[in-house]
Amino acid sequence: MPQTITQAFVEQFDNTIRLHAQQRTSRFESRVVGRGTIVGESFTANRLGAAEDTPENNVRHGDTVWSDIEHSTRVGIMKDFYQALPVDRADEPKVLANPTGSYMDSLLAAWNRRKDSLILQAMLGGSQTKEGSLIQLPAEQKILANAQGLTKAKLITAKKIFRANEADEVADTPQKLHIAYTSDMLEDILADTTLTNADFMAVRMLQEGAVDGKWLGFEWVPYERVLKNGNTFITAAWAGDAVHFGTGFFEGKAQRRADKKDTMQVSAAGSVGAVRVWEYGVVHLEFV
Repeated sequence: MPQTITQAFVEQFDNTIRLHAQQRTSRFESRVVGRGTIVGESFTANRLGAAEDTPENNVRHGDTVWSDIEHSTRVGIMKDFYQALPVDRADEPKVLANPTGSYMDSLLAAWNRRKDSLILQAMLGGSQTKEGSLIQLPAEQKILANAQGLTKAKLITAKKIFRANEADEVADTPQKLHIAYTSDMLEDILADTTLTNADFMAVRMLQEGAVDGKWLGFEWVPYERVLKNGNTFITAAWAGDAVHFGTGFFEGKAQRRADKKDTMQVSAAGSVGAVRVWEYGVVHLEFV
């Protein structure tokens, strides 16, 4: 009886390693003050406050009366990070693509996400002074959830806070304002008719369902890894000069591990730090 081969037993190996969909670039690094390469375990940011309005001089030839002005320093602590991925020795001949480059791309993406989480924590967490105390964001810089998602009223309040603080685009020292938004915030925006009305929303946003770019005075930055407290999410709106960020070093390596059967190890190590310099330049914004 003749034998029939019902399928060809041939396997075509892929010659490309395709990375899983993920955030691969730092969304915040270019939107804060870059301090460049940092040497040492920390860096400082000197702050000079505003002097009181010039007082009236109504005593001729009188003694000099000094005014007070705040001069303080914030400290960004450098933190070290390390990550390694193994490429099994037995698997390398079975893959047409060279895995080393793609594995390093994945490590670099993870490194960029780490930068953003560190910068977001610096925006919303405690800011260390030179004396070692932590300064928290004051209540007037916080917009609470109130069991609501992102609303037009919250955005207006955030804009009002920056204007009242002379920390917006029309200040004497103009500031670029940014806001990190998630898919949930995008859903709230597109579902709110007071926000998607043509009077408030650009035509492109209506047509494409996107809010990236500048809108309502903010540059909208897509970012899914905002902070969470119970059922409440916390994102940040910030002025460009409010946070400083520095990199100590970054190094990637690919090497054989003799102690692990000559497994190829791809690794990345680096040191970064961030600190909030001005409380008035950051708004803590909650939503559910």
